[in-house]
Amino acid sequence: MEIRFKGGRKEFYRNKTRLPLVTGDAVVVEAAGNGWHLGHVSLKGELVRLQMRKKKAEAEAKDMRNILRVATEQDEERWQAVRDLETGTMFRARSVVEELRLKMKLSDVEYQADRTRATFFYSAEDRVDFRDLIRRLADEFRVRVDMRQISLRHEAGRLGGIGSCGRELCCSTWLTDFKSVSTTAARYQNLSLNPAKLSGQCGRLKCCLNYELDTYLDALKDIPQVQRPLLTEKGEAFLQKTDIFKKRMWFALRGDNNWVMLDAERVREIQDMNKRGEKPENLLPPVREEERAPEVSAHVEGNLDRLDDKIKGGKRPKRRKKKEGAEASAPVAAPARTAVSKSDPDASSGIEVPAAAPSDEARRPRGAAARPLNRRNNRSRSEGGRSSEPRADNKRPEATPRPEGSVAAPRPPRGENRPPREGNGRPAGDAPNRDAQANREASTNRTGRENRPPRRGPRPPRPGGGEGNTGTSATPSAS
Repeated sequence: MEIRFKGGRKEFYRNKTRLPLVTGDAVVVEAAGNGWHLGHVSLKGELVRLQMRKKKAEAEAKDMRNILRVATEQDEERWQAVRDLETGTMFRARSVVEELRLKMKLSDVEYQADRTRATFFYSAEDRVDFRDLIRRLADEFRVRVDMRQISLRHEAGRLGGIGSCGRELCCSTWLTDFKSVSTTAARYQNLSLNPAKLSGQCGRLKCCLNYELDTYLDALKDIPQVQRPLLTEKGEAFLQKTDIFKKRMWFALRGDNNWVMLDAERVREIQDMNKRGEKPENLLPPVREEERAPEVSAHVEGNLDRLDDKIKGGKRPKRRKKKEGAEASAPVAAPARTAVSKSDPDASSGIEVPAAAPSDEARRPRGAAARPLNRRNNRSRSEGGRSSEPRADNKRPEATPRPEGSVAAPRPPRGENRPPREGNGRPAGDAPNRDAQANREASTNRTGRENRPPRRGPRPPRPGGGEGNTGTSATPSAS
């Protein structure tokens, strides 16, 4: 099994007694010297064999220690009390190092669970003689002192912290193998060689520079290597910047601050021209006139404006007046003309006589559409006693021409030999329509003409001519 200790330190142990352990259990193991120590199970089973093969550790090694038992509450309390002494011991040891003026840095102290041994972790650039330091620490803390030198990366991993990426340090969480990092990795990734940005908390180059190095090396295969400036007619162009994944390169002429962006293919083309002894006029490729794509109207028959015309033509016309709508709803057929027999005295003149008009009840519209007609009929009857038939064209009927030599018969006076009629122009005894009766009452109340005495005979002609006389029909003069 793999057991984890303070600071992420891990070691392999054998489970000879076949204890039923689970990852995370606290166990008591044999210490390097005499005594015991407390740790926690991190791996077990087949995963431990794979990890040992990775670290090249032998499973049958004689120095591999055993797991003694599962830790009890008393073991954990004693181990926790020992850990509380570690911070004070470290600060006291640092003061002793300063007194002895040793060029070393104490980073951490780890006590054994039985408090018989203390391991001091330090880092130093050169070899240090710490024999006096061991004597003073052993006399002061009454423990066996063990000095262990670690690298700066291991020191950062034991202390922990937050990196510039905002996450916990890789060396303190999951990274166990520390590979060397060189500045060549930063050059391949086109990074600025700034030590403050490339170094981590340990003071060395960041381990994450090796993570994406293989990806950059694969992308650099399509980028041409520019070891010499590009030669043009305007002068030499030097490489300023390279975008590896987008395959773009920026060049600038000598003494010019304006950068020109080129593709990797264009850079290869200029390099080939320089090898042949040719120089391009500019860094940019020659402008090629692109063929214009045909307009949409060329693919569609006709012009798109025809759609607008169709939409405009499809709008509904404005509504006409109520009067016109009423007349349109009840169209009147043209009066049919019948041939006149030879026995008719008017047949000699060859004039066709119109047939009898349809009844007033069938032609006249009802309801609201009939109101304007009823008012006009009542007014015409009161004024001249004319016919109350409504006409579709709202025009005065033209006089029928008479043959030469004939004289129009005088119209009988009003009231003689004529059946009495009601106000709506119907003979007496007929049942009037409800709408017509209501219109008649409204018109009589408005004008008050029913209370006037009826006129007898034709209306006298107006002075100054017979143009305004609407009560009599014009008689053609026999000439």
